[in-house]
Amino acid sequence: MSATTTVSTKGQVILPKAIRAARRWGPGTRLLVEETAEGVLLKPAPAFAPTRPEAVFGTLARDGQAALSVEEMNAAVLAEAQRRHAGD
Repeated sequence: MSATTTVSTKGQVILPKAIRAARRWGPGTRLLVEETAEGVLLKPAPAFAPTRPEAVFGTLARDGQAALSVEEMNAAVLAEAQRRHAGD
């Protein structure tokens, strides 16, 4: 899909509605802007800053409970993803 837009005097660019809808970029969506050899690339900004596992290992206490297994963590992540998708 391609379209034409104009840069405003404030440096703002309006993304065509069809592109915003296809990408599910609603109001408030944060985008990374990267210069590439072919032009400018827009992509959603990550929700969290990159973090190394060793920087956060052990920071979330579970009130004396045993650590979750990888399978339990995967199940919890999947359940949360499904919950968020259901709210769309």
